[in-house]
Amino acid sequence: MSQATKRKHVVKELLGEHMVPSDQQQIVRVLRTPGNNLHEVETAEGQRFLVSMPSKYRKNIWIKRGDFLIVDPIEEGEKVKAEISFVLCKDHVRSLQKEGFWPEAFSEVAEKHNNQNRFFLQEAPVCTWSWQTKSYFFGIHELQGRPTGLALVTCPLLATTLARAE
Repeated sequence: MSQATKRKHVVKELLGEHMVPSDQQQIVRVLRTPGNNLHEVETAEGQRFLVSMPSKYRKNIWIKRGDFLIVDPIEEGEKVKAEISFVLCKDHVRSLQKEGFWPEAFSEVAEKHNNQNRFFLQEAPVCTWSWQTKSYFFGIHELQGRPTGLALVTCPLLATTLARAE
């Protein structure tokens, strides 16, 4: 299976289904990413530990600080105590809140996070550099992370100026 096909299936899986945590699983919030596909998370009770990202998500799904995850516990881990089983997007969080599965400790944080993302996703223009095309892409991110095209700049002089500004 090619990398593009694998990415398509992983993203479709995460965006399509609404997951409800089982008895062993927990909903956690990402605090930071120290590296090596590890993420420091916090439970609703305030307990902090590291979780690992399974290989099917690596280089396909990006997790940032403040995101919510569903994790499976690992019994043999001392530092790494769980593995990511599902990445929750804004729609998943809303459905879990409606169904009553959302922890009360995360309710205020989730609402604040959703409001910030709503403003960012609708209003804030994003500039990204593409090494393959050697050009800057200006766009506005949609909910699924796909930029909507406003302009593609391939002018070397403008690209150099913008690169220095970053």
